[in-house]
Formats: sequence, C-alpha cells, structure tokens
Amino acid sequence: MKVELVFVAPDREELLELELAAGTTAGAAIVESGIEERFAEIDLAAAPIGIWGKPVDRAEVLQEGDRVEIYRPLIIDPKEARRLRAEKA
Repeated sequence: MKVELVFVAPDREELLELELAAGTTAGAAIVESGIEERFAEIDLAAAPIGIWGKPVDRAEVLQEGDRVEIYRPLIIDPKEARRLRAEKA
C-alpha cells in the first residue's frame, strides 16, 4: 500500500512516499522511512503524530492513501501568544 509521510522543520521539509505492507502501523512507517536519521537534532520518537490532521497513536494501522504527519512541539502556547499580541496592541 502507498502512504505519505510528512515532517516540516523550521528550515526544511520532507514529504516521502512510502510503499508499505498491509497492516503497517504509523510508528513502523516512521521507522521504515528513515526520517529520524535526517532530523537527528529533533526527538521525533517523542513527537506527536497524526493522519490527515487527526492525532493518532503510533500503533494506528495505516490504510492505503493515508498521510502520516509528524508534528513539532509548540514553541509557545497559542493562548500565551495571543495574550502577548494583545498586550502589544
């Protein structure tokens, strides 16, 4: 089955098309992709993941056409960012 794996770092992005066996989990797809070696400076093993924008567990079994997304940790809480912008205004 074909799936996509996506990770966007501040300075670069990766979009990989993978051919995987049926029954492969999201976590196994990340390991098989080798993306963790490309972004060694970021702890991708602890990063949250999702499929098409919906957060999922790494044990989630993938389906044909899924897009696995690896999310970066937030730099600042969105509520805090809004509060800081409001103070400046």
